[in-house]
Amino acid sequence: MNRLIKTAAIALIAGAAATGPMPFAALAANVEIQAQGPVVELSIYETIELEPDIATIGAGVSTEARTAVEAMRMNAVEMRRVIDRIKSLGVDEKDIQTTGINLNARYDYDRTNQKQVFRGYQVSNRVTVKLREIEQTGQVLDALVVAGATDLSGPSFSAEDDSAAKEQARNRAMERVKARALSYANFAGYDDVKLLAVSESITGRSPVQNVARSMVAMDAVESAAPVQPGVISTGVSISVKYEMVSADHSE
Repeated sequence: MNRLIKTAAIALIAGAAATGPMPFAALAANVEIQAQGPVVELSIYETIELEPDIATIGAGVSTEARTAVEAMRMNAVEMRRVIDRIKSLGVDEKDIQTTGINLNARYDYDRTNQKQVFRGYQVSNRVTVKLREIEQTGQVLDALVVAGATDLSGPSFSAEDDSAAKEQARNRAMERVKARALSYANFAGYDDVKLLAVSESITGRSPVQNVARSMVAMDAVESAAPVQPGVISTGVSISVKYEMVSADHSE
């Protein structure tokens, strides 16, 4: 007895590279397919390891002053020094992005009078920096400390273009999932399988474990911090539907 299967035939979800959460765009088409035999649904995940060529770090400056205006002014001077230092290391301006400026009132607690005593204002300013020469990551981190950065985070590693690795993962995934579906079909007494639908989601790049440092004050260092890029992984997750068919109905 024929069974009508209504499903999304292809849903390709593509993600873009970044220093935080990845945006997605989806393309989907609905089709109706007549399935004569049993249907097997399978999901598979395939990853490929590759060497990173981008390192992303965060650098910030925090300043305090009695007034908000003075705190902002001092912070601007300190942050300009840090940004100028980043540029002097060969980092393109488009690879430096401000991620947050915060202004907060600061209080001390007077235990004697049991009340909050206003101390002043604190301003923090952070930027994310994309380094395309990842072997210089350690030197850049140390140079930023010397320039006055009081808060460093990272590095996290990624690949500028991992499309070839994703294509390799996609091919492997399709080969594996078809072999598994065929195994089920053979077990059930059928000779072959016919693809009915496939949906794919692309995973982000998995960085190596981040190294984070927070510094209030530090003397100039004599040697660069050791940084090991290691490898990252990228991949695809595929869900498919196959119809089990006999040899004379495989076309």
